[in-house]
Amino acid sequence: EFGNVLDVFGGTGGVSHMFKNAGKQVTYNGLLAFNHTIGLALIENKEQKLSKEDTENVLSVSRNVLYPTFIRDNFRGIYFTDEENAWLDRVVYNIDHLLQNTYKQALARFALFQSCIIKRPYNLFHRANLYMRTAKVERTFGNKTTWDTPFETHFRNFVADANLAVFDNGKKNEAIQCDALATPTGFDLVYIDPPYLNSNGVGVDYRDFYHFLEGLVSYSEWSEKIDYQSKHRRLKPVQSLWNNPSKIKHVFERVIERHHDSILVISYRDDGIPTKEQLIQLLFKYKTQVKEAVLPNKYVLAHKQSHELLLVAT
Repeated sequence: EFGNVLDVFGGTGGVSHMFKNAGKQVTYNGLLAFNHTIGLALIENKEQKLSKEDTENVLSVSRNVLYPTFIRDNFRGIYFTDEENAWLDRVVYNIDHLLQNTYKQALARFALFQSCIIKRPYNLFHRANLYMRTAKVERTFGNKTTWDTPFETHFRNFVADANLAVFDNGKKNEAIQCDALATPTGFDLVYIDPPYLNSNGVGVDYRDFYHFLEGLVSYSEWSEKIDYQSKHRRLKPVQSLWNNPSKIKHVFERVIERHHDSILVISYRDDGIPTKEQLIQLLFKYKTQVKEAVLPNKYVLAHKQSHELLLVAT
């Protein structure tokens, strides 16, 4: 039984949205700027939606505006076509300048993020692989239709999806942006779903996978953050304790200790670092009961069977 919840690694907002739908008071935390934007749009926001006029304004072209060309100039031939890059430059400008409400801006950016992701091979930005879209080869899968669908079509569809996801559950929900080790305390339940570090010590760097979306949020400062030596124009690397095999067990314990007065729910996989046994041992240092649930999950690119792991400590 719990009334309020902290989602420490909010990510896409899916779990926070589930909690919100269940009538809980939700605090969503997203360290990355684009994640925090999703939290503002779908968790904290309780009533603002994008009207038809808002959408048309975002998609409009004004003869009196000299639109910026940063994406077109710096990402040519990397992720999207020249025409698509120019569209992105214009839409980002319109969101920043024509939408005055914070939540409406967040909704529009959410739709923009999803439009970018769906047009990308693997739905990521870790490689400069526009050629996969444009190569004239025989294909046995249907992704190309999605890739070639105009940005504007995708954007309108995701605006509709986002609007449908906005609701008021009668609670004061909040989206915050801070490091996991600086999250506020005192919640009934704390949900912890950190980046996964496999048994070989290889982690998931979401900042690198989605750096392009981070840039869209801070468009005016984007040029100062780019690693121009990289082929895919990533952001300058930032080290994370959650991707360090020698540090991750310690950082797990710091988060557990920080929230030891709350019900703790950890989502991980059973073949990672720390191991399931190590996580359970950590939890028993601060809690009296730990329940576990496992779900087989054969990842498409994985070479062995692993299990999704959920640990509930009270």
